[in-house]
This record gives sequence, C-alpha cells and structure tokens, in this order.
Amino acid sequence: MNGVILDAQSLGPGIDLGPILTQLTAWSTYPATQEKDLLDRVEHADVVLTNKVMLSREVLRHAKHLKHISVMATGTNNIDLAAASEQGISVSNAVGYATPSVSQHVLTLILNLVTNMPRYLQDTQTGQWQKSPVFCRLDHPIIELSGKTLGIIGLGELGQAVGKLAQAFGMTVIAASAHLGPPSNPTPPNITRCDLPTLLRRADVISLHCPLTADTENLINAASLAAMKPSAFLINTARGALVDSQALLKALEAGHIAGAALDVLAIEPPTLQESLLQVPRPNLLITPHNAWGALESRQRLIQQMAGNIRGFCTNAPVRQVNAAVPLPHS
Repeated sequence: MNGVILDAQSLGPGIDLGPILTQLTAWSTYPATQEKDLLDRVEHADVVLTNKVMLSREVLRHAKHLKHISVMATGTNNIDLAAASEQGISVSNAVGYATPSVSQHVLTLILNLVTNMPRYLQDTQTGQWQKSPVFCRLDHPIIELSGKTLGIIGLGELGQAVGKLAQAFGMTVIAASAHLGPPSNPTPPNITRCDLPTLLRRADVISLHCPLTADTENLINAASLAAMKPSAFLINTARGALVDSQALLKALEAGHIAGAALDVLAIEPPTLQESLLQVPRPNLLITPHNAWGALESRQRLIQQMAGNIRGFCTNAPVRQVNAAVPLPHS
C-alpha cells in the first residue's frame, strides 16, 4: 500500500518518522502541500497523513484508492468526515499526545500576563533598571494567582491537566457545562461545573480547550467579553475561530478585559493583514501555534500515527472519529 504525508514540515525538526514509515511498503513525504498540488498527491494513496491540509469532499472523491486518513492532530475540522464515511474511508486522529506540552504552555501564558513579564524583560533590556533610584522596578502591576479563579471551557484531558497546574498555584477551578466539552469525561471532585454565563462572570482567567464546531465558533464574542471581569484574562490554545478577533481587539482597547494570550488564530499562518498582529499590545501575547511543540509530545504523536495505521492494516481501528466503515484493503 502507498502512504502519503502531506505536511511533514508541520511536525518540526528532531523527530524520528521510522515508526510510521515501517507500517507500509511505500511512502511519499512532502514538507508542505499547496492546494494546486493536492489532487495529484492523494490520487494514488491508500493512506494519507495530514496535520492541517484540508481534505474536502471534492478531494476525497478524487482519491479513488484512499482507504484511511490519519490526522496528525486532535482536531479533525479539516476533514469532511461525512464524505469520508460515505466513501468507506476511515479517519483516525491523535489524542492526549501533547497534554504536558500544551498545559505548561497555558500556564506560561497566564504567568506572563499576570506578572507583566514581557514588559519587565523589555524594560531591563532597554536600561530602565539601571536608571532606577532604588534596587527594584515595580512599574507594571504584578498579580498573584493564589486565590484567583480559573474558568475552563472544555474539561477534557487537556482542560483537566491545566486545572491541576492551576490548583498547584492556589487557584480555584471551575468548568463550563459538559456540552462545551467531552461529555464522557467525569468531573473531578475539586472542580465545579457551572453554566457559561456564570463562568464568564466569576473567572479571573478563562482558558479555552473545547473543539471548534458550529456551536463553538465565535464562542468568545462581544457579549462574552462584556460579561467578563475587567480584570480578567483570556487564554486560547485550542482553535483560533473560537474567538471573534475583532471583538477581542475592541475589548482590549476599551479595557473591558485586562489581557489575552493566544496560541492560535483563525487563519494560520496569518496573513500580513492579520488585525491581531498589526499593532503591538503589551496585554496581548501571541505565540505561533507551538504550545504542542515539545519534542517529547511530537514523538508521541508519531507513535500514535503508527498505531493508527497499524490498527487500520489489522482491521482493529484505534482513535477512529468517523462512522464505522468497511476497511477493504489487502
């Protein structure tokens, strides 16, 4: 069988693809795939691995030999799952592989916001400390997390991991009702569920960990931001389209919330016209979708992809996300 990796460059440097490449007899590996090349690259593939390349109904219809897609991520919104099921194509994803990396990134973003760390680092580099009449600089507010409330929207494995880290800092953790996250996950006894309006009103920090669906797109909008405390911070390491970027900019400019930190944007990579990047704002931190990028997490992803392919080849699917389909292969 023939396998194709459409965007291997998205996996970053330093990883071993061996566990994947030993699963099939032939592989074509591309650093990235543009739309103009996509049909040719999937035309003869039995198995396709993609991170963020879109596989629409039209593309899947063109891929006559395709039997299995393994998504090199947890989110599968780049795959037309209904079309895949109709064509007998199984789709699997990755689950929980980057929990340690993403959860520590979330806490890093929170800590940078509440300590005003970027401002202090810049001030030191530009000689402000040297000009101080006393031994320290306290130009920008520093806030303790202890005693504050973290609101989690999407209390799956990742949301729970973030909650544990927050509790280690002395925070109270609340979570939005289960319909905004994996309903099968039990609620830990030290986390309280509440409806979204209550969470928005109570939380000092809100962290998004829910999937992007028709129901959650622009979940954080002008009304949501207006309901938050003026002293609150918003963290998004999930999907960019969960947040209405124009509403966020207006809320930051008007002081309706204290700050935000994003690892994701609605369009990635962003265009030169991306409004969130036009003007540097000390209370808006943006990282380049690398919360998941620890080497250990990326290697776990490779192992899961190998497991997905192995499950497909042995008619014992794992992490399958679409409706049960026949797995006709030799």
